[in-house]
Amino acid sequence: MKKIIILNLLVFASCKTELKVSVKQAEISCGQCKFDLDSEDGCNLAVKFNEKAYFVDGFNIDDFGDAHDVNSGFCNVIRKGAIEGVIKDGRFIASAIELSK
Repeated sequence: MKKIIILNLLVFASCKTELKVSVKQAEISCGQCKFDLDSEDGCNLAVKFNEKAYFVDGFNIDDFGDAHDVNSGFCNVIRKGAIEGVIKDGRFIASAIELSK
């Protein structure tokens, strides 16, 4: 299944370690279960865009329902959605996450 992911990245020169991100279509799931991130223990929310995954600060993995639900939980499926936030120190600090229907 091929889908085109449209990305809008805005860079602000105010700080070299921050990158403001507004993405219309990103993958959202469990970083450990679905994106093979291993720098944290347990199950944690993560986003993936531009072929790179980041753990999320600002939202919890259970904020969108039971993370272990067989049909819709982030530990079992990768969902799509729009995200806004800042990449700082290798993490995605989310100001908005809206799941696609």
